[in-house]
Order: sequence, then C-alpha cells, then structure tokens
Amino acid sequence: MRHNVTGWSKLSKSVQFASLLALALMLSACGFAMRGAVSFPFKSIYVGFGDSSPLGGELKRNIRANGQTVITSSANDAEVILDVLTENREKVILSLNSQGRVREYNLVYTFKFRVRDKTGKEFLEPTEIVLKRNITFNESQVLAKEAEEAVLYRDMQTDLVQQILRRLAVLNMS
Repeated sequence: MRHNVTGWSKLSKSVQFASLLALALMLSACGFAMRGAVSFPFKSIYVGFGDSSPLGGELKRNIRANGQTVITSSANDAEVILDVLTENREKVILSLNSQGRVREYNLVYTFKFRVRDKTGKEFLEPTEIVLKRNITFNESQVLAKEAEEAVLYRDMQTDLVQQILRRLAVLNMS
C-alpha cells in the first residue's frame, strides 16, 4: 500500500507554524484595512438637500448607518448644518469622429458645500468636489449608452457621498 504524501505534510509542525506566521505578518504589513464605520465629531446634522435629491438620500442613509449621528429636519435643531451650494451634472464633448459626430463624452459631476453651525460659524469653508468619467458614444447603441451613462452617474454619486463623509469625519469642531 502506497501513501500519497504532500509536501506540506512532510514539513515539521514548527516550519508550518513559522510559514503561516510569516505569511500573516506580510499581509498585515501591507497597510490594508477595511473601511469601518465613520465616526463624526458631532451628534446631530441638518443636511440641506431637497427631499427628492438622490445624492441627499444616499448621504442621509450613510450618515444614519453609523448609528451615532441624528439627522434633524430643522437647521435650528442641529449641531452642524451641511449647506448645499451647488450640485451640477454636465456632459462635455471630448472628441468627434471624421463625420463630425460625437465619439466620446466627459461626464462631470460638481458638488460644492460648506459645513457651519446655526450661528454661522464655518467648520468647513465652501468646498468643491469635481468628479469626471469618460464615456464613448455609438449611435447604433443609444439605449445602451444611456444606461451606461446612468450607471456612471450613480457610481460618481456613491464616490461623492464617500468623499463628503470623509470630510465630515475630520471636521475640527473647536
């Protein structure tokens, strides 16, 4: 009867342990860490978006997800106020084909905001975040390209929410 012995089982227990320990140390030394829950330096916030704003809805959901911060319905009841100064989506032509038809667009999502308290003291001066994505265009695939554009805008919206949350998390409240 012949035994099928793998290379791993031939190694002594101490060599196996040392190998696993070295692997764990290498993985932990790379600096990778999962993004945890965001902790804000305030207890309540008023978010100045309209009720039908997709960006406002996603931002509010992410703030509520941390479980420590209350979103108020009135600016007077909040410790901090996020004022929306501008929110703009635009499509800019990047290139044309030889017949003069659009071949490529640049989708631009611009958002400008500030954070203050109810007395007007600014904790974050007006800040503009600009996100851009390129999209090719093909006249024979108009519906597919419209769907792709919608997906890219949703992706930019999610990225924008994460950037706003990071800025809120590092506010200097003094």
